[in-house]
Amino acid sequence: MLIPLEALEGLFSQGIGGVLWPFFRIGGVVMVAPVFGARLVPARIRIALAAGITLVLAPLLPPGPELSPSLLTGFVIVQEVLLGVIMGFALQMIFDALVIAGQTIAMTMGLGFAMLVDPQRGVSVPVLSQFFLIIGILVFLSLDGHLATLRMLALSFELLPVGEMLARDSLWAIVAWGGEMFAGAVRVALPAVVAMLVVNIAFGVMSRAAPTLNLFAVGFPSALLLGFLIVLINVGNLAGIVEELMEATFTHIAIAFNG
Repeated sequence: MLIPLEALEGLFSQGIGGVLWPFFRIGGVVMVAPVFGARLVPARIRIALAAGITLVLAPLLPPGPELSPSLLTGFVIVQEVLLGVIMGFALQMIFDALVIAGQTIAMTMGLGFAMLVDPQRGVSVPVLSQFFLIIGILVFLSLDGHLATLRMLALSFELLPVGEMLARDSLWAIVAWGGEMFAGAVRVALPAVVAMLVVNIAFGVMSRAAPTLNLFAVGFPSALLLGFLIVLINVGNLAGIVEELMEATFTHIAIAFNG
């Protein structure tokens, strides 16, 4: 019994769509998300990783709309890629908070001139920011953040199926979530910044009490040494802050996609 050509085309478009629709959203996440989207990971590896994740998750996801060559299909493709980029960007802000915190502390302790290339983004950041970033990535992986990212991806297709748009309030909530990056940076950097402020005030009082004291010869090494000591004392709190930011980010994304 011959199957009509129209039925074959429908089955083909449904089968291809069942793989391609998830691939666009997953590709957007892999392109931007931390660890997955690092600059040191070649583009071919990222595409292969997105394809592998798609093949694993596609049988578990709800069916999407029929794939057809039309303007509406192009619009849905762009929307799915943007949704993936939004999720990856929200996760990336966790590590941007660590970079900002490290840069703030480095400037206050006189270490801002020591720069290092960040392999995640390919730009120069202070050495202290790179130190915080490495710790943050290790904490992210030790807490199975990469697996939680995949779980969030699978859940996003249930909360917001392919073809449906984010509500306006959800878009605004995601934009407002950018403020959490600065809040997280303040939580990491505030103890060290306050301590260095006290140290600088003490050196200012010393320079007034003893004008002949060479402040640059004494103050700069002392501030640098005390800064490292303060960072060493506070580095134990970094893992807890990263964990809280991760939980808040995943929860916020789920709430935003649920409308």
